[in-house]
Amino acid sequence: MNDTPGWASPGSAPSDGPGPGAPADRPVGPDQPAPADRPGAEPTSPGTKWSKEQPPPGQWSAPTGPAAPGRTPPPPPPGPGWGTPPGPPGGGWGGPGGGYGGYGAPGGHGGWGGGWGGPPPAAKPGVTPLRPLGVGEILDGAVSTMRTYWRTVLGISLTVAVLTEVVVVLLRGLVLDDSGTAVLNDPDATLSELGDALADTTISSGVVFLISLIGTVLATALLTTVTSRAVLGRPVTTGEAWRDARSQVLKLFGLILLLLLIVAGLLTAGMTPGLIITATAGGEAGVALSALGFMAGGIVAISLWVRFSLASPALMLEKQGIKKAMARSVKLVRGSWWRIFGIQLLATVIANVVASIVVIPFTFLAAALGGDGISGFLEGTGDLGWTFLLVSGIGSVIGSMITFPITAGVTVLLYIDQRIRREALDLELTRAAGTRGPGASGAVPGS
Repeated sequence: MNDTPGWASPGSAPSDGPGPGAPADRPVGPDQPAPADRPGAEPTSPGTKWSKEQPPPGQWSAPTGPAAPGRTPPPPPPGPGWGTPPGPPGGGWGGPGGGYGGYGAPGGHGGWGGGWGGPPPAAKPGVTPLRPLGVGEILDGAVSTMRTYWRTVLGISLTVAVLTEVVVVLLRGLVLDDSGTAVLNDPDATLSELGDALADTTISSGVVFLISLIGTVLATALLTTVTSRAVLGRPVTTGEAWRDARSQVLKLFGLILLLLLIVAGLLTAGMTPGLIITATAGGEAGVALSALGFMAGGIVAISLWVRFSLASPALMLEKQGIKKAMARSVKLVRGSWWRIFGIQLLATVIANVVASIVVIPFTFLAAALGGDGISGFLEGTGDLGWTFLLVSGIGSVIGSMITFPITAGVTVLLYIDQRIRREALDLELTRAAGTRGPGASGAVPGS
């Protein structure tokens, strides 16, 4: 039985040796008188003496004083933080909290739970902590990347947006014919005129969309590298981003083109039965069936688009092929479809709303400076001259500078977040960042 005070039950005597405070020459043995059971007598037994000198509540060791001969002094009490202050006198073994003295502190099993403040914070060497991220942290990480490394991010976005818009303006001003829009808005146009106008408008929109797609692919490829380095707190120049991404740019373009073809194929397949009925029998039934088919194809297309939404960062950062990148995206999205859909939709809405605040005023300004004014632009009868194209192009460039970093940044951070949740990527990122583990952080401006 341990004779260290504070660990034995009250009223029990040590297994050997005199109790604390007993004279050294006092006999201890079977013939020793035990007056404790007589009324009015002085308590002299070791057990009673032991109980009276019980340490105060919450004390881990005996009160300080000279150690008895042949006894090892008890260890010193632990430092602050492991328990709570001792309870009031008299608490003893049934002190506040229902525990044994200091062990019964509120908030845990005695003193062991009093000072626990939760797990240490995750390392944050860059724009986001290296742990599973919330929605706000993902959006903030994309904005922090743009704010912290604004020279590289805005340089890439501005360069790609300017080059793309210059090509679009030249094509629309010199090659493409926008007169089809006026014919489509004319109620007196013949069927052949409407068909020719629709074909011209489709070709014009398709060429503009293809040029914009190329610009989006380039911006996404470069900004993916920038965002992945920003998570580690490492800046990257435009030249370094291009050298890292150029080997995957063609694959990324093929991936996005393949996804667009899948979406177009699903929409066409959904509308085909209704279009056939409309062409053969006519009537409202064919139109209604086409609308339902379009909606059904759109739902399936959105479902697949979300499943493949992380293929782009997987292709760029893991240097995968198109097929493996799509398989990786499906694996990472599995079980988190609604979460990823909601975050991507929220980021797209925010980016486009902010961009529209800039683009719409430039569009009306361009229409006002044009030949037919705002009324002609709203009615679709105005001539899109060079003034309109240049002024609206400036607005488009500014809008692209906003949308490119946000959409690309959110996609990359979603990819990293899913890998942290499923594959413990945070451990590899911590080692790659050179931090010392949980709680380490680097000073990142604007984070």
